[in-house]
Amino acid sequence: MPDDDIRRNCIAVIPAAGKATRISPLPCSKEIYPLGLSAGHDGRQHPRTVCEYLLEKLARAGINRVLVVLREGKWDIPTYLGNGVQQGLNIGYLLARQPWGAPYTIDSAFEFVAGNHVVLGYPDILFDADDAFDKLIERQVQHGAEVVLGLFPGDRPDKSDMVATDPDGRVLRIEIKPAVSSLRWTWGIALWTPRFSRYLHEYLKSHAPREKKSRELFVGDVLQAAIRDGLLVDSVQVSSTPYLDIGTPEDLQRAIGRFISP
Repeated sequence: MPDDDIRRNCIAVIPAAGKATRISPLPCSKEIYPLGLSAGHDGRQHPRTVCEYLLEKLARAGINRVLVVLREGKWDIPTYLGNGVQQGLNIGYLLARQPWGAPYTIDSAFEFVAGNHVVLGYPDILFDADDAFDKLIERQVQHGAEVVLGLFPGDRPDKSDMVATDPDGRVLRIEIKPAVSSLRWTWGIALWTPRFSRYLHEYLKSHAPREKKSRELFVGDVLQAAIRDGLLVDSVQVSSTPYLDIGTPEDLQRAIGRFISP
């Protein structure tokens, strides 16, 4: 599929159903926590929230259809973002069907994206590569992979999926939050085809948690299963700077220091 066709066909899925327990209490959902200022259409400076950094990068890449998957109670997100017109996007909202983690949240959008390419971005992750989604699209066009992962330097392996690739960038395995790792790269964004959306959907049908003590299933688990089952999972380095996840107090402080000028 040509580059421009993928952009027109693509839908961004943004999982925003988490409870942010590690940085609670907050006065708002963490996805719309103010983090800096930006110029509005009226020429004035306005608060710039965490998720708007991601939305701006999607808009730059020509990906203008966005589905935000929420849980009950996070109504401040659609109240603040609205239909996306201020960002040049068309934003819709869904409720997560299962409270079992990011793969299930993402799969809540399956019926809406089943025939489309999907880009995945996390609304609480900040990164500085404005062309990151362009690189994903270009790589998918070149290699035809079912999944393309956008790689960042992995400076905190215990909080990341560390990615092992061959010299051509094909993903060989994923180490999920290892205490230590010899691997250098982690993934923070992704692009995948309708085939992987179907794979994710079918995989989750047989992997519902059977008890409360079960380890949370991560997207990395599904990616590792897809590699095992023969799907081509590719990668491209999109930044030379580690991303920032604002999910803990110390990381939020790092983000404030990086994105808010003194």
